[in-house]
Amino acid sequence: MFDLVFRSADLVDGTGAPMRMADVAVADGVIAAIGDDLGPAVLEVDAKGLVLSPGWVDIHTHYDGQVSWDEQLSPSGWHGVTTVVMGNCGVGFAPARHDGHEFLIEVMEGVEDIPGTALHEGIAWEWETFPEYLDAIEARPLALDVVAQVPHAALRAYVMGTRAHEDATPDEVAEMARIVEEALFHGAAGFTTSRTILHRSTHGLVPGTTAPDDELLAIAEAMGRAGHGVFQLISDNQGLAEDRELMRAIAERTGGTVTYSLAQSPLDPGAFRDGLADAVVAQSEGLDVRPQVAVRPTGMLFGLQASLHPFISHPTMRRLEPLPLSERVAALRQPEVRAQLLSEEPTITNPVSRILMSRWAEIFPLGDDVDYEPEPSRSVAAMAEREGRTPEEVALDLMLADDGRALLFAPLAGYCDQDHEALREMMEHPVSVLGLSDGGAHCGLICDVSFPTYLVTHWVKGRTRGPRLGLEQAVHLQTQRTAEAYGLDDRGTIEVGKRADLNLIDLESMALDLPEMIFDLPGGGRRLVQRATGYVMTVQAGQVTYEEGVDTGRRPGRLVRCAATEGSAFASS
Repeated sequence: MFDLVFRSADLVDGTGAPMRMADVAVADGVIAAIGDDLGPAVLEVDAKGLVLSPGWVDIHTHYDGQVSWDEQLSPSGWHGVTTVVMGNCGVGFAPARHDGHEFLIEVMEGVEDIPGTALHEGIAWEWETFPEYLDAIEARPLALDVVAQVPHAALRAYVMGTRAHEDATPDEVAEMARIVEEALFHGAAGFTTSRTILHRSTHGLVPGTTAPDDELLAIAEAMGRAGHGVFQLISDNQGLAEDRELMRAIAERTGGTVTYSLAQSPLDPGAFRDGLADAVVAQSEGLDVRPQVAVRPTGMLFGLQASLHPFISHPTMRRLEPLPLSERVAALRQPEVRAQLLSEEPTITNPVSRILMSRWAEIFPLGDDVDYEPEPSRSVAAMAEREGRTPEEVALDLMLADDGRALLFAPLAGYCDQDHEALREMMEHPVSVLGLSDGGAHCGLICDVSFPTYLVTHWVKGRTRGPRLGLEQAVHLQTQRTAEAYGLDDRGTIEVGKRADLNLIDLESMALDLPEMIFDLPGGGRRLVQRATGYVMTVQAGQVTYEEGVDTGRRPGRLVRCAATEGSAFASS
């Protein structure tokens, strides 16, 4: 007898093959059989008219701290994600000196907008070395699987202490390489680094941002010795010019995948095509370079509870900030308070921040329809022109809607043409891989963790401003394609012998809810979350973890330890 059988499901198996009706049976956590009229099971599910897909594999998250306190790793689990890869962009919490915890928290808070109070109260710090961090994760009950990477900032802080922002000595570089090789041998999936000036904390740029190529190449050579590992980076150059030769050299030394963040930049809207073309050339030469792309524009969400909005630095708003939301809204609706606020200038002096908060032609009401591909006519600038008002007046009224919980959508990248065609070009390209959801991060400003659901609700079902994707194609992109990028060959497709990580989806009813701010982090910290409808059931290693979006309490998730070769220096340790 099987443990679980889905009867007459519309099977979309992750390979890109056409959907077909079939029974799917599960036993001992893996797919046991696929066919017609399979035998009995302990639990039998009538799946007629429902889509059965592999669980989503999200390769770009930041749950490095949250894994200490949240067994669900929400919101990812709410969106059918069954495997997350964390430790991206060079930031994380291992390895960690006992006297270096505060520094790592401050770096994460600055870069990824995760409340420091939550990290202070929530992280158990049951480790020092990276292998000990892996052991600590392995000991935790989890609703989904976790894959961990070694972050450059934490590595530098561990080896170099207070000198983490300075140039490393040859001995320090050798020690960093040794630690990475050791971590990979014990199951880490790769190494990550940040080379963008946008990643800052109270200490300045993230450690490693300006590290010389020799340091990165020494780490790459250690990865080569370990015999596996993905090298992930985010860079201002987005794989072009200065990055091109470095990434090729890294790929040559690691023998594995190099993946980097690629988006349409407003500074050069067509440059992403050069990045894709370079990756084609690299892959033709046997170098596994994969641009990592998003399914919608990385979007700031401005609101009265958010960490950024157009009025956040105005003196009147600063005075009202300590008040509860309801009292702030009531005050802002008073004519004299409103007039005073609108007469003021922002006190923020950073020119980039000022521009981001006042690009009125690129700021839109998110609306009840949760529109991430809005027409230009929906912008604050267009509304203001139609109504004969200032953009500031329009923006304030929009933010006061829904008792002050309404949100404005302000795309950061990928919306230069004010549609999703550039995104589609990147998503469908054969060398790219989907990522960049940043699950667990940007708690007060960005909520892109819903990317996997949006892939279905928008790209398969709802897009009206251009071509859609086929269901089979979309599922493949978020399952087999993402799993393969990290060598997770035991999942990502529904085939006999593969892990039974599955989503049962009501395609007709699947929809995204509006993002909302909740205050459930340790210490009462805030975070933007977004729920979805349409996930009838999510299965992790053969056990039902969610039914109709509700946590069942089962915890079959685990740490995924990636395998190193016997040739590693740590094979005999």
